[in-house]
Amino acid sequence: MADSLQNQLLPLREQIDAIDEQILGLLNRRAQVALDVGKVKQAFDAGGPVLKPEREAGIVRRLQADNHGPFPSDAIASVWSQIISACRGLERALNVAYLGPQGSFSEQAALEHFGQSVEKVRCASFDEVFRAVETGQAHVGVVPVENSTEGAVNRTLDLLLNSPLQVLGERSLKIHHCLMTQSGNMQGIKRVMAHPQALAQCQVWLARRYPNLARDAASSNAEAARIAAEDPTVAAIAGSMAAGAWSLNIVAQGIQDDAQNRTRFLAIGTTDAQPTGRDKTSVILAVPNRAGAVYEMLAPLADNGVSMTRLESRPARTTGQWEYYFYVDFLGHHDDPIVARALAGLKERAAFFKLLGSYPAQ
Repeated sequence: MADSLQNQLLPLREQIDAIDEQILGLLNRRAQVALDVGKVKQAFDAGGPVLKPEREAGIVRRLQADNHGPFPSDAIASVWSQIISACRGLERALNVAYLGPQGSFSEQAALEHFGQSVEKVRCASFDEVFRAVETGQAHVGVVPVENSTEGAVNRTLDLLLNSPLQVLGERSLKIHHCLMTQSGNMQGIKRVMAHPQALAQCQVWLARRYPNLARDAASSNAEAARIAAEDPTVAAIAGSMAAGAWSLNIVAQGIQDDAQNRTRFLAIGTTDAQPTGRDKTSVILAVPNRAGAVYEMLAPLADNGVSMTRLESRPARTTGQWEYYFYVDFLGHHDDPIVARALAGLKERAAFFKLLGSYPAQ
């Protein structure tokens, strides 16, 4: 029986090996063409950006549309993001800033969005992520902007308001929290550490199982994991990636209160992404504090058939004619005619207007 199985598998495995050799050859051909593209771009514009969000999104979407299986279409994005990343890295390294240290959800989002072939710039805070990109230490940054359980990440909203950086992409990440310790159990544990958002996302689970343990905030979940790796009395809440990065053992998995917990991240930089046919635009608006002002402000979206996907309010920190800023996302690119008309109407009606950018929708 075993010999018969091996005899049937052997030619199939030989086919796979031969196909893998062909794939490797094609990857090297693609890499060489990417290098040739870089030479042409260098000749015409030495300071041009290495990142083209609309081009990269278009490649993946075209391949997904052309795919007839059995290779899963969802896997195309994962595979080609790494291929694109590796080829992009041959042209010029892309420096990506995000909230660290190693093993954070921000790192996971950054690597999923830009691929593994990047130079990592780990930052201690969201402020440092923005500063790294603004000063040229990093080409792009990745920051969380909203969570399906806890809502907006307010510090990111405040930084977007005052930064000259643009939004050039988005990445939605499933957030599965794990409880981890050095030992893999809770004996001798005196406190649980995590980012405040993670503590909030797991509060019901913690209250039921460990109501007497102190809960301390950390600058990031990965930082909590780093502390737990040094202190046997600390349990950290973080992703499984952090457990591997800091040699911790997982006590419990999937401890988030909402099984569908997701966080949306934004990619930020100085690149103005061109239209792809499936885009989003983000703006910040404010109006005088009077009845009906918000309704009137947003009317140009409905009047032009533009679909709004998100509306978030944030209190203004300065006194003036308005008390809230409104963060609005809607479908379409600012160069699309109907979106351009809607934006013109928003500018006319808003007391404050800021275009954060248009970018490929995930």
